[in-house]
Amino acid sequence: MPHESVTKTLYTIAATATGGRAGRTRSEDGVVDLPLGKPNPSSPVANPETLFAAGYAACYNGALTLIAQREGVDASGAETTADVTFGETESGFGLAVALTSTIPGVDADTAQALADKAHEFCPYSKATRGNIDVTVVGKPA
Repeated sequence: MPHESVTKTLYTIAATATGGRAGRTRSEDGVVDLPLGKPNPSSPVANPETLFAAGYAACYNGALTLIAQREGVDASGAETTADVTFGETESGFGLAVALTSTIPGVDADTAQALADKAHEFCPYSKATRGNIDVTVVGKPA
């Protein structure tokens, strides 16, 4: 996909992090204000991967709903999970994402087709395309 510049600003937000993985992150509007920590299943705490998963799932689900609406499908009850993996790469560390969307009222082929179209449209998908592995699964509810 070719580079796309923003031609009309619709929304801008800033967030500031201090202290790295053991610090804190806060959005300028105060909606997000969280302590951060290293991933630890026995003592969960927000970390960059948690925040990325939440943002990607929300953005992608919005794209899915819009794409479905344009195709005459009511996907307002769709649910998307972004499963983010953090791990070692040849050059350091990296991410991988598995997006799974469950769409009520459609068959398996329609669910996958909508999921694939949403992946082409979603800003997070555009930002990650060609940079990390992202898999997309659409399934009926």
